[in-house]
Amino acid sequence: MTQYLLMAGGAIFLLLGILHAVYTLADLFTPRRMVPTDPALIDRMRESTVRLSRGGSTMWDAWIGFNLSHSLGAILFALGCIATGVFLAQWALPKAVLLIPVLISALYLAMSLRYWFKIPTTGIAAATVLLLAGWVLY
Repeated sequence: MTQYLLMAGGAIFLLLGILHAVYTLADLFTPRRMVPTDPALIDRMRESTVRLSRGGSTMWDAWIGFNLSHSLGAILFALGCIATGVFLAQWALPKAVLLIPVLISALYLAMSLRYWFKIPTTGIAAATVLLLAGWVLY
């Protein structure tokens, strides 16, 4: 049962990560999903550079890059959870190791509760419950 719970939790993160990447890439052409509601602010992001880059990157480019790297992180975490579920019987991991995905998911949940919005928070909460249940049943 644990293997299926790990894969289900991972599948939620995979879906969220892929949707986040697709929405971010779509915003390159028609900004309307992962962007501010004020079009003037989007224009300002395109004009303003990031101080740390010394004029080498605009805030818009950084925004797109941050969102894509965030998507990649969620996708890689998801694939790790799914792979762990698939190969769990062959790996014979100590129970403590399965706390790692639970803790990572809980950190995503904490960030989501503080900084994001309802849809990812709901998905991340469900994934966290599935991963925690998998750990408990292992």
